[in-house]
Amino acid sequence: MKAEIFSIGHELLMGELTDTNSSWIAARLPALGIQVQWVSIIGDDQRMLTEAFARGMQRSDLIITTGGLGPTQDDLTREAVAGALGETPVVQDEVVRDLERYFQGRGQVMPSHNVKQALLIPSASFITNRNGTAPGWWTERDGTIVINMPGPPGEMHAIWEEEVEPKLLELVDDEVTITRNIKTMGMSEGAIDEIVSEFFGKENPYLGIYSKADGIHLRIIARSADAASASALIKPVEEAIHERLGEYVWGYDEETPEQAIGPVLKERGLTLATMESCTGGYLANSITEAPDSADYFKGGVVAYTDAMKTVYGVPSETIEKHGGVSQATATAMAKAVLEGLDADYAIGISGVLGPSEIEEKPVGLAYVAIVGAEAVQELELRVPPRRVVIKRRIANQALIELRKMVVAESPG
Repeated sequence: MKAEIFSIGHELLMGELTDTNSSWIAARLPALGIQVQWVSIIGDDQRMLTEAFARGMQRSDLIITTGGLGPTQDDLTREAVAGALGETPVVQDEVVRDLERYFQGRGQVMPSHNVKQALLIPSASFITNRNGTAPGWWTERDGTIVINMPGPPGEMHAIWEEEVEPKLLELVDDEVTITRNIKTMGMSEGAIDEIVSEFFGKENPYLGIYSKADGIHLRIIARSADAASASALIKPVEEAIHERLGEYVWGYDEETPEQAIGPVLKERGLTLATMESCTGGYLANSITEAPDSADYFKGGVVAYTDAMKTVYGVPSETIEKHGGVSQATATAMAKAVLEGLDADYAIGISGVLGPSEIEEKPVGLAYVAIVGAEAVQELELRVPPRRVVIKRRIANQALIELRKMVVAESPG
């Protein structure tokens, strides 16, 4: 099945929003046996949208869109689908009543413009949206399926997982594509390429290598008539990668560094505390992205200045002797918060975020210390001198190295 994806809205073309929906959807289609051939960003122009739908219906089996389902005049996705098919939308009274109840439940009166969200054409059916006022459309005609979903990711993700993906699974039965993403940290892309070079250049299974903010990813993609056969193609490649790179592997598939460390701490009944400077709270924010982080995260301190470091227990003589940006200070930060919050492990981070050097040390230099009951691990890191990159990469590596340390100290 050949597919294309439309992300709809002038705000995407103007750079006001970044299109994350297309990549999110595209990553989920191979496992359904669906091949993406085109991805388009289209503005809120009915003529252009109608032409795009008409063209897509001629060349693709499936069109998936996000955006343009709101109640305002520039939300034109429904009108464009109707125009491409030559059908007339009609207001569905039952959906109007559902919308009215939605607003009443929030103590509001439904604006009259929201009635357009109850429009439907004969070839379409509604897709339930439990997180918003915009139901999606599922349209089928002349062998083509058009799926329209709202733009906000919080609404779109739920619609996809609860309504769209299960229905697509029922339709696609000719070929299944399975992927396995293996995430590593601590070895360069070139070094990994050499170690597993024999697996590159093959079509099925295909092995790709990607440099990401949380390390080097190896993605295996296999296609077969069914999921079991595709998984069997992946298995020997995954086993070989793990055998050769096992000590550098920290996670799989959609797993993030905070999701990887959380279960390890929770299963062992261990706790974590943090004190960070150049990452500005990014580390603590990442940790608390995990829903059950309260079970193991004691708390974090953002000690953005040397004065704040001393307030929270870092000896002033350490800073005077070694500098606010130093390995000794990062280690003292970790030890101070470990004791202050009575945690089992602590992370201290000190570095230069920019835009200027500090203590004659370059932007992008950072020191990380991980302190546990039995050991102290110290890291000097150098990352590209961009603020968001510094925050993200340093925080990610700190969590990944913490996971390795905890597993090594308590392998059970």
